[in-house]
Amino acid sequence: MIICAGNNENFSFATPMGVGLVEMAMNLTRLCMFDKPEFLLFIGTAGSYGDANIFDIIESKTASNIELSFLSNQAYTPLDNVVSTNTEDVKDIVVNSSNYISTDVDLTKNFLKFGVGIENMEFFSFLRIAQEFDIPAGGVFCVTNFTNKDAHDDFLKNQAKAKELLTEHVRSRVQEITKNKAAIVLSK
Repeated sequence: MIICAGNNENFSFATPMGVGLVEMAMNLTRLCMFDKPEFLLFIGTAGSYGDANIFDIIESKTASNIELSFLSNQAYTPLDNVVSTNTEDVKDIVVNSSNYISTDVDLTKNFLKFGVGIENMEFFSFLRIAQEFDIPAGGVFCVTNFTNKDAHDDFLKNQAKAKELLTEHVRSRVQEITKNKAAIVLSK
């Protein structure tokens, strides 16, 4: 099943679950309790902490929930703030999630030291729910902005094209998977 946030980030082939950590957690939990999917794929836009460029497509199975105050030693958490459904020996770009969009480039570049490359508001909740229900899951993101003072304006300017690129990428990957499955069946 393909999931998206919703509101102004909808896709014809994806089910919207809500914007932010809380809406995603509530709605995806409800869905998994009553109609557990075989797999979950999240698609959405993301902001870059500096290494990924605008319109880069990033696939990941690892998310964190690190607030900016942690980076400046102004906070700590007793919670496990990294979740991964990655079972392979492939290093993921970690996707950070918060209910806030980062706009301080000097502070956010510190995320890169921890292997955290992009931010998306929903992905941590999405992966945590998938993990709780033992559902294979991952995400595909298109970068719309850098985490700087222009983040919101750049997001608005680039969102439509990012949605087009995500749609093309997902359709291409689905075709690739379908061909691979057909080849396996034919080889038997």
